[in-house]
Amino acid sequence: MRLSDLAALPLTYPEVGATAGELPSGYHHVHKSAVIGRGRARFEEAAAAGLRWGMLRGAGVRVEPTTPVAEVGAEVIVRLGPIPAPCRVVYVVDEPHRRGFAYGTLPGHAESGEELFLVVHDPVTDEVSAVVTAFSRHATWWSRLGAPVTSLVQRVVTDRYLAAL
Repeated sequence: MRLSDLAALPLTYPEVGATAGELPSGYHHVHKSAVIGRGRARFEEAAAAGLRWGMLRGAGVRVEPTTPVAEVGAEVIVRLGPIPAPCRVVYVVDEPHRRGFAYGTLPGHAESGEELFLVVHDPVTDEVSAVVTAFSRHATWWSRLGAPVTSLVQRVVTDRYLAAL
């Protein structure tokens, strides 16, 4: 699988952008957050790192993106081990107190769905949090067969995403 081949591929799920609101039924849902610091400077630092694929890289995931900073339409191949997981950025959040991006799965990914990586600053408490929201279901026979293992890996990697920034 080459990065240059991904632009022609369709997303593997119809609910594009659903991590921005109510998650669709029929999928496994994840919503986890962790406080990663305090203050506006910490928010700016973490948000900038997050948009440069920082949650993924900091979690030990190999990242091969088409752009150095996440932007709508950018493709990325992520690898945790030898299996490629191709994705495309479907939206970017750039608000005063929320920044991040969501990507969706492309053909060749073991799962079908979307994942949002977000950094949030609460102006009342001054806390900065990392947030991961996702919906997914198995897309291959081998991911269905290995469901107990893939579910465990997803939980561990999500926790590592939150600790990465």
